[in-house]
Amino acid sequence: MRIIAIANQKGGCGKTTTAVNLAAALAANDKKVLVIDLDPQAHATAGLNIKADQSIYNVLSKLTHKHSTLADIIKNVGPNFDIAPSSIVLSALEQELSGEIGRESRLWDTLQEFKGTYDYVLIDCPPNLGLLTINAIRATDEILIPVEASRFAISGISQLTDIINLVRDRLNHLVTFRVLVVNFDSRLRHSFTMLDVIKNTFKNRMFGTIVHVNVKLKEAQNNGTHIFLYDKYCRGAKDYYSLSREMITMDKGGMVDVTPATRTRAKPIVTMDTLEKKMETILKEELPKIKLKEVLLTLKAQDAKDVFVAGDFNGWKTDASSRMELKDGTWRKKISLAQGKYHYRFVKDGDWVEDPDNPQKEMNPYGQMDSLIEV
Repeated sequence: MRIIAIANQKGGCGKTTTAVNLAAALAANDKKVLVIDLDPQAHATAGLNIKADQSIYNVLSKLTHKHSTLADIIKNVGPNFDIAPSSIVLSALEQELSGEIGRESRLWDTLQEFKGTYDYVLIDCPPNLGLLTINAIRATDEILIPVEASRFAISGISQLTDIINLVRDRLNHLVTFRVLVVNFDSRLRHSFTMLDVIKNTFKNRMFGTIVHVNVKLKEAQNNGTHIFLYDKYCRGAKDYYSLSREMITMDKGGMVDVTPATRTRAKPIVTMDTLEKKMETILKEELPKIKLKEVLLTLKAQDAKDVFVAGDFNGWKTDASSRMELKDGTWRKKISLAQGKYHYRFVKDGDWVEDPDNPQKEMNPYGQMDSLIEV
């Protein structure tokens, strides 16, 4: 049973979105997954439309009148996907445990006694570095840190690593961590600048997968479900599916050992090159199952020097692969798309423009219109 805490003291950085949708992606890969909602705000619980009389508070608290085991409170979300719900009363737990011996290990003790048959347990931590987060760090050997491509998000990670080091020194418990870049907007030059900073700072502590900005992820949460039930063909679903395959690949080849050399149980080292090659092999096995349709996009702009097409289907990239060809005064580009709805825009000599010949449009988060294509 692989236990992974998803933590970052910065709120709104995608912890719950990652916990819920990564769990759903792993479940889609026939892995049995349990999400433990350890956040008193209970966003994972509410975001999956789960209603429960008892929560993780009733498992961890010694003062509750309705003490439960972890197995008692688990609710099923879907095939291979369960959740241990949270509630606002969990916020009282830190005060309850403040004077107890072994307060940092309440969750660890619970999981040691737990006889559930799960492949993965994902712990959705609260947006702070209090006793609940310390319990999550103590209960796991791995931490996934979602981080946005911004300066302030990066600087905040050092506070979390300080807590990880504190747990190591005081509880003699070593924990690895890996950084997942989320909410990445490939239309902004600043995003790529900060991505380079993250890569240089964390190097082999990063996941190869990047989760891009995708409004469907928020829409799914607002509708009380995960992305694979809401829109399994959108960019957000593809990103979290790719992340799940990366994690499964790590299971097969061994975790990248990013802990100090003093760790007594060294795990096999897998380089990023090896990991990416395995990812390519696995994804090639999955992709042929998806039927693709060829679509021709055109733009009449005879005087333009360069035209690109960028959208959900290519990560909003403007590179050689997205460059259009000029023929008889019209720029053309054929793309192969799976079933679904896609946003796109043309980039004409550096200016982002909508498709004038396509009446289907939708406002993007930046107040501009994206053209829509549905396959």
